[in-house]
Amino acid sequence: MLKILVLLAVTRLCLTEGHRCYAKGDLEKHYRSFVGRMELERYPPYYMVRELERNPGNTHEDCPNYRVKRPMGDHSRRSISPWRYRIHVDENRFPKKLAYAECLCSGCIDPKDGTENLSMNSVPVEQTMMVLKRIDCPHRKLNERKYTYVVEYIKVPVACTCVIPKTHS
Repeated sequence: MLKILVLLAVTRLCLTEGHRCYAKGDLEKHYRSFVGRMELERYPPYYMVRELERNPGNTHEDCPNYRVKRPMGDHSRRSISPWRYRIHVDENRFPKKLAYAECLCSGCIDPKDGTENLSMNSVPVEQTMMVLKRIDCPHRKLNERKYTYVVEYIKVPVACTCVIPKTHS
Protein backbone atom coordinates (compact mmCIF):
# COMPACT_ATOMS: atom_id res chain seq x y z
CA MET A 1 0.00 0.00 0.00
CA LEU A 2 2.84 2.36 0.84
CA LYS A 3 4.45 1.71 -2.56
CA ILE A 4 1.20 2.66 -4.31
CA LEU A 5 0.98 5.91 -2.33
CA VAL A 6 4.61 6.72 -3.13
CA LEU A 7 4.06 6.02 -6.83
CA LEU A 8 0.96 8.23 -6.85
CA ALA A 9 2.84 11.05 -5.12
CA VAL A 10 5.71 10.92 -7.61
CA THR A 11 3.29 10.65 -10.55
CA ARG A 12 1.35 13.65 -9.25
CA LEU A 13 4.57 15.60 -8.84
CA CYS A 14 5.58 14.88 -12.43
CA LEU A 15 2.27 14.97 -14.28
CA THR A 16 0.25 17.78 -12.74
CA GLU A 17 -1.14 20.53 -14.98
CA GLY A 18 1.22 23.17 -13.59
CA HIS A 19 4.47 21.29 -14.19
CA ARG A 20 6.87 22.04 -11.40
CA CYS A 21 10.22 23.20 -12.73
CA TYR A 22 13.57 22.31 -11.22
CA ALA A 23 17.14 23.37 -11.70
CA LYS A 24 19.37 20.61 -13.03
CA GLY A 25 20.59 19.29 -9.65
CA ASP A 26 17.38 19.77 -7.64
CA LEU A 27 15.50 16.61 -8.55
CA GLU A 28 17.59 14.19 -6.52
CA LYS A 29 16.71 16.03 -3.31
CA HIS A 30 13.00 16.14 -4.14
CA TYR A 31 12.85 12.58 -5.48
CA ARG A 32 14.32 11.14 -2.29
CA SER A 33 11.76 13.00 -0.18
CA PHE A 34 8.99 11.15 -2.04
CA VAL A 35 10.38 7.64 -2.46
CA GLY A 36 13.28 7.60 -0.05
CA ARG A 37 16.56 5.77 -0.44
CA MET A 38 15.16 2.31 0.32
CA GLU A 39 12.86 2.22 -2.70
CA LEU A 40 15.69 2.61 -5.21
CA GLU A 41 17.98 0.36 -3.21
CA ARG A 42 15.81 -2.66 -4.00
CA TYR A 43 16.66 -2.46 -7.72
CA PRO A 44 19.93 -4.22 -8.66
CA PRO A 45 20.49 -1.88 -11.65
CA TYR A 46 20.63 1.01 -9.16
CA TYR A 47 22.56 -0.38 -6.21
CA MET A 48 25.14 -2.20 -8.35
CA VAL A 49 26.44 1.05 -9.85
CA ARG A 50 28.44 1.90 -6.70
CA GLU A 51 30.04 -1.55 -6.68
CA LEU A 52 30.91 -1.32 -10.39
CA GLU A 53 32.48 2.10 -9.86
CA ARG A 54 34.56 0.76 -6.94
CA ASN A 55 35.55 -2.49 -8.70
CA PRO A 56 35.22 -2.09 -12.47
CA GLY A 57 36.59 -5.60 -13.15
CA ASN A 58 37.22 -6.78 -16.69
CA THR A 59 34.97 -4.80 -19.01
CA HIS A 60 36.29 -6.54 -22.14
CA GLU A 61 35.46 -10.14 -21.30
CA ASP A 62 34.70 -12.63 -24.05
CA CYS A 63 32.61 -15.77 -23.97
CA PRO A 64 34.49 -18.02 -21.52
CA ASN A 65 35.73 -21.53 -22.21
CA TYR A 66 34.95 -23.52 -19.06
CA ARG A 67 37.07 -26.42 -20.33
CA VAL A 68 40.14 -24.21 -19.88
CA LYS A 69 39.08 -22.44 -16.68
CA ARG A 70 36.38 -23.58 -14.24
CA PRO A 71 33.90 -20.82 -13.46
CA MET A 72 34.03 -19.30 -9.99
CA GLY A 73 32.25 -16.43 -8.32
CA ASP A 74 28.70 -15.21 -8.61
CA HIS A 75 25.86 -16.35 -10.88
CA SER A 76 26.98 -14.13 -13.74
CA ARG A 77 30.25 -16.08 -14.00
CA ARG A 78 28.90 -19.62 -13.39
CA SER A 79 25.89 -19.40 -15.70
CA ILE A 80 25.69 -21.34 -18.98
CA SER A 81 24.72 -17.93 -20.34
CA PRO A 82 27.33 -15.73 -18.59
CA TRP A 83 27.14 -11.95 -18.46
CA ARG A 84 28.96 -8.86 -17.25
CA TYR A 85 27.65 -5.52 -16.07
CA ARG A 86 28.41 -2.10 -17.48
CA ILE A 87 27.23 1.30 -16.32
CA HIS A 88 24.69 2.88 -18.65
CA VAL A 89 24.52 6.68 -18.31
CA ASP A 90 21.63 8.87 -19.43
CA GLU A 91 21.97 12.51 -18.37
CA ASN A 92 18.23 13.05 -18.94
CA ARG A 93 17.12 10.24 -16.63
CA PHE A 94 16.91 9.87 -12.88
CA PRO A 95 18.72 7.88 -11.74
CA LYS A 96 21.21 8.78 -14.45
CA LYS A 97 23.42 5.72 -13.88
CA LEU A 98 22.11 2.14 -14.03
CA ALA A 99 23.93 -1.20 -14.28
CA TYR A 100 23.02 -3.05 -17.50
CA ALA A 101 23.80 -6.73 -18.03
CA GLU A 102 25.49 -7.76 -21.31
CA CYS A 103 25.57 -11.38 -22.45
CA LEU A 104 29.14 -12.61 -23.03
CA CYS A 105 28.14 -15.34 -25.50
CA SER A 106 25.91 -15.57 -28.55
CA GLY A 107 25.27 -19.22 -27.77
CA CYS A 108 25.27 -21.02 -24.42
CA ILE A 109 28.00 -22.89 -22.58
CA ASP A 110 27.60 -26.65 -22.96
CA PRO A 111 27.74 -28.04 -19.40
CA LYS A 112 29.29 -31.30 -20.65
CA ASP A 113 32.36 -29.91 -22.40
CA GLY A 114 32.50 -26.28 -21.17
CA THR A 115 32.53 -24.71 -24.65
CA GLU A 116 30.05 -22.41 -26.39
CA ASN A 117 27.22 -24.19 -28.19
CA LEU A 118 25.68 -22.04 -30.93
CA SER A 119 22.58 -24.24 -31.27
CA MET A 120 21.20 -22.31 -28.26
CA ASN A 121 20.97 -18.54 -27.68
CA SER A 122 22.01 -16.32 -24.77
CA VAL A 123 19.45 -13.55 -24.29
CA PRO A 124 19.07 -10.77 -21.73
CA VAL A 125 16.53 -11.02 -18.91
CA GLU A 126 14.87 -7.64 -18.42
CA GLN A 127 13.33 -5.95 -15.39
CA THR A 128 10.88 -3.08 -15.79
CA MET A 129 11.91 -0.09 -13.73
CA MET A 130 10.31 3.28 -13.13
CA VAL A 131 12.59 6.23 -13.84
CA LEU A 132 12.07 9.95 -14.28
CA LYS A 133 12.87 11.49 -17.67
CA ARG A 134 14.06 15.09 -17.71
CA ILE A 135 12.51 17.42 -20.29
CA ASP A 136 12.73 21.17 -20.77
CA CYS A 137 10.22 22.97 -18.57
CA PRO A 138 7.40 24.37 -20.72
CA HIS A 139 6.99 27.40 -18.43
CA ARG A 140 10.60 28.52 -18.22
CA LYS A 141 11.89 31.99 -19.00
CA LEU A 142 14.30 32.62 -21.85
CA ASN A 143 17.86 31.53 -21.06
CA GLU A 144 16.64 29.73 -17.93
CA ARG A 145 17.73 26.09 -17.60
CA LYS A 146 14.77 24.57 -15.78
CA TYR A 147 13.36 21.09 -16.24
CA THR A 148 10.32 19.04 -15.43
CA TYR A 149 10.25 15.28 -15.08
CA VAL A 150 7.89 12.64 -16.41
CA VAL A 151 7.49 9.09 -15.18
CA GLU A 152 8.77 6.54 -17.66
CA TYR A 153 9.05 2.76 -17.45
CA ILE A 154 12.14 1.26 -19.02
CA LYS A 155 13.33 -2.31 -19.46
CA VAL A 156 16.74 -2.84 -17.92
CA PRO A 157 18.76 -5.99 -18.73
CA VAL A 158 19.64 -7.56 -15.37
CA ALA A 159 21.00 -11.01 -16.35
CA CYS A 160 21.20 -13.45 -19.25
CA THR A 161 19.58 -16.81 -19.80
CA CYS A 162 19.85 -19.63 -22.30
CA VAL A 163 16.95 -20.25 -24.70
CA ILE A 164 16.09 -22.44 -27.66
CA PRO A 165 16.40 -20.30 -30.83
CA LYS A 166 13.26 -18.95 -32.47
CA THR A 167 12.29 -20.85 -35.58
CA HIS A 168 10.49 -19.31 -38.51
CA SER A 169 7.68 -21.47 -39.88
